[in-house]
Amino acid sequence: MSNIVAIVGRPNVGKSTLFNRLTGMRQAIVDSMAGVTRDRHYGKSDWNGIEFSVIDTGGYVVGSDDMFELEIRKQVSLAMEEADVILFIVDSKEGLTGLDEEVADMIRQSGKKVFLVVNKVDSSEHINDATEFYSLGLESLYPISAINGSGTGELLDDVVKEFANTEVDESTDLPRIAVIGRPNVGKSSLVNALLGVERNIVTPVPGTTRDSIYTRYNAFGFDFMLVDTAGLRKKGKVFENIEFYSVMRSIRTIESSDICLLLLDATQGIEAQDINIFHLIEKNNKGVVIVVNKWDLVEKSTNTHLSFEKAIRERIAPFSDVPIVFTSVLNKQRIHKTLETAKEVFENRQRRITTSKLNEVLLPILAQHPAPSYRGKQIKVKYITQLKTAFPAFAFFCNYPQQVKDPYKRFVENRLRENFKFHGAPVKIFFREK
Repeated sequence: MSNIVAIVGRPNVGKSTLFNRLTGMRQAIVDSMAGVTRDRHYGKSDWNGIEFSVIDTGGYVVGSDDMFELEIRKQVSLAMEEADVILFIVDSKEGLTGLDEEVADMIRQSGKKVFLVVNKVDSSEHINDATEFYSLGLESLYPISAINGSGTGELLDDVVKEFANTEVDESTDLPRIAVIGRPNVGKSSLVNALLGVERNIVTPVPGTTRDSIYTRYNAFGFDFMLVDTAGLRKKGKVFENIEFYSVMRSIRTIESSDICLLLLDATQGIEAQDINIFHLIEKNNKGVVIVVNKWDLVEKSTNTHLSFEKAIRERIAPFSDVPIVFTSVLNKQRIHKTLETAKEVFENRQRRITTSKLNEVLLPILAQHPAPSYRGKQIKVKYITQLKTAFPAFAFFCNYPQQVKDPYKRFVENRLRENFKFHGAPVKIFFREK
């Protein structure tokens, strides 16, 4: 399972600055599409070879000051429930506030490892400003400057020690298929239909499935761990963005899975939140099958199926080499087709191509369609090899690798997909110096 670090604290103490430093981002990732807010506050970090996820609880509250306390309480509560480690950020320049004390009261009851991070200690002269926070009664106090990075090394040294004894699930050798999607798209119903029993509670109430539920599926030639997750949902209040809670619950499941079945509601089409989940799956390099449920409820004409599929592929581009299965879970239509497709994607994600085959097939194509030249000099790919990663990743050795731009990388990825079967699996392309 992945390790999750949650950054909590009242507004304007530097949570997002610390998040950006830990994840190596100059600024939080922003998508121009309305409603796609999740990726801004979720990132990967690595310290001394230990990888973990970082969640920034800041930036979700938009509205008047009186909304802050309620929103912070919700976010801290969820962080305590879902995270492995909590970084509680306070501001040395403003000093201890009543809201800091309220957050501390909640955190003390969590039972989780908490690091009290006193931010904006920009020089040794201000180190004494941190001492008043000892009154919060939290053991570990770390004076840092998120803006220039001082003190963060010592903090991370101690944070990663908490991950040393993380339990490993005994069933990790089995493929993990996660059932992902917004509430009421039929996730639990799909799991129950596959298992033939009421293993999970099925109810139309959003948020019923609070936690990830793992069930082994061993029938009809399939053997894997089936995962049912809490859905993502969007509340109607203008003060709230897409919910903070559901992403924390879904991240752990997506990260620990091999393949995600992303369920859509055919009666609603593909929405911004569906795109957001898709990008989360893609960012984690997981295989994906898009499952359009409730297809029996859609009025059909000659090209309904094709136009629906086209609309989905346009929205998920550029990674559109993804299988789409149309089902009715209620009527048990094409449920096993969903599993067969997931199995194929699992095999595609594990596919290894020999170095000789890669060079034999791709080098002539790239020689005929080279990357745009750099300062009049031709960029030439000399050698290609597949990297030893859990997902398809390839190194292209060439001169001027830093000058190869994204459009050409997409061209190369498309040639890889045309010649080798990676349907449903994200592919990573790296250009490196020969």
